[in-house]
Amino acid sequence: MSFNLDDVQVGGQLRVGTGICNPIKEGDYKINGSALIEGPVVFGGPTEFDDNVATLMVGRTKNDDKDCVPANRSLWVKGNTRLEGDAGTPYTLNVTGDVTIIGNTDQTGDITASGTITAATFIGAHTGGSISGGVSGKSAGAKAFDILHPTKDGYRLRHICLEGPESAVYFRGKVRNRSVIQLPKYWKGLVDYTTITVNLTPIGAHQNVIVKRVDEDKIYLQAQGGMPINCYFHVYGTRQDIERLVVEYEGASTDDYPGDNSIYSINK
Repeated sequence: MSFNLDDVQVGGQLRVGTGICNPIKEGDYKINGSALIEGPVVFGGPTEFDDNVATLMVGRTKNDDKDCVPANRSLWVKGNTRLEGDAGTPYTLNVTGDVTIIGNTDQTGDITASGTITAATFIGAHTGGSISGGVSGKSAGAKAFDILHPTKDGYRLRHICLEGPESAVYFRGKVRNRSVIQLPKYWKGLVDYTTITVNLTPIGAHQNVIVKRVDEDKIYLQAQGGMPINCYFHVYGTRQDIERLVVEYEGASTDDYPGDNSIYSINK
């Protein structure tokens, strides 16, 4: 038996199916406006799904009423959303298509990517980007960024991060008519100045420039015969605000690292 109704208004509860449903309560304590539908339930066009694939199936609006303009989304949720898997399928959330997240993402498990990971910014008409921290690869662990080429249409540009046996920082620049390289003020608390190394490249003529001495915030230079100094410089130093890196260690995974694993992005 069936009923054909133009409009239905339910002031109390709507129940489709049987059984006690605790969230909507029962009897005198029932929550008006609540509903129990055992499912499966389809919202949207009746032909959007070919089979019973979920308890709730939401498809595109197919209402052809003249006053109904179909929305460009099938589902819009306002408020917090929680997904809790139950091993019914391999993945709690399975998305086909692009995903945009506006806000921070806190990930406690591993991330496996079969494609390129790109952090996008916009440089003129080109999309650039960078990744702060690090990315652990499955093979050699090369950490890369990949962007649209800034000058050649139809090309991309990929760089790989340098790797080394220390947590180091650098400072580079040019010295002209001075005999002192002034290090950034934050280096005094960041870098162990006893680890500092300096590379000098004279500009225009040989000057026999040497590093006379180094302290916590300055590097003192000296040229042959008091000649005016004109050179490029690269300064490198090991960070002192974190523990020294253990380069080689015994173990089967990163969990076996003998130091403070929490300071490294490889620790998930």
